[in-house]
Amino acid sequence: MDFMRVNGEFPVLLNCAVTLGKFDGVHRGHKKLIDAILNRKCLGEKAVVVAFVSGKPALLTSEERMHYLEELGIDLLIECPLTPEFCAISAEDFVKSILVEKLDTRFVAVGEDYMFGRGRAGDVKLLSRMGEEYGFLTEIVEKEMYGDRKVSSTFIREELAVGHMEMVECLLGRPFVVEGFVEHGRGMGKRDFFPTANLVPSPNKLLPPNGVYASRSFIKDHAMEGISNIGYKPTVGENFVGLETYLFNCEEELYGEFCKVQLLKYQRPEKKFESFEALKEQISSDIQDVKIFFAR
Repeated sequence: MDFMRVNGEFPVLLNCAVTLGKFDGVHRGHKKLIDAILNRKCLGEKAVVVAFVSGKPALLTSEERMHYLEELGIDLLIECPLTPEFCAISAEDFVKSILVEKLDTRFVAVGEDYMFGRGRAGDVKLLSRMGEEYGFLTEIVEKEMYGDRKVSSTFIREELAVGHMEMVECLLGRPFVVEGFVEHGRGMGKRDFFPTANLVPSPNKLLPPNGVYASRSFIKDHAMEGISNIGYKPTVGENFVGLETYLFNCEEELYGEFCKVQLLKYQRPEKKFESFEALKEQISSDIQDVKIFFAR
């Protein structure tokens, strides 16, 4: 899959099926939009996702979104920051100058409440009408619902903030992930406690509460169960938020390897212990609890 970050200047393409949105999390509702443009590939159309980003912490980093969309079969991800200049473009100019003249859009899929252009003046009715004028088909995709509530990034953020990882997984349609490269820690885990794989999440990554989680990690094409801690590790005095994972039954050297960690269940909040021995005892208890979780 190709990826490009633009600053209002879109590439000139041919024969595209396009979906538009923020795609924060790429949740179940977003997946319906993506499926709609993937269905057009059999007609020879390029499947293009245009993601508008604000720069605020997000459920997915740019890299995580790119990796997931590539797995789904998207041809091109265009990431466009929501700058004041871009937000000043009228809805009509956006359709004409970007969708038609730049992307040669033949098909566009949007949600039924999609709004765009200066002052959010454009809606699905305008998009459909201009599609008829310029020769592209507009598909308006119904909301994905959970009970009586719309599946949305706001809903997922609320559940993530309180550590409801099973609900987050349900709304996303897949487990919540943190990606990165395994970094060197202080070596204390390997020397004194349990050997761990350490990641430093991007500052733009929205995370669940600090604490201990049942997790599954993917490294070198292997899936490994384990226990992860998000936080500052107050007992050993670290002052940055890290993700530290103890992998069950793993003796490999992992420094520098790419790792994807799925956070499956929130076990307990982060706390400071009076001694290393108390910390070690708690970690042993956490490991047993998580192994019971996986056995179920």
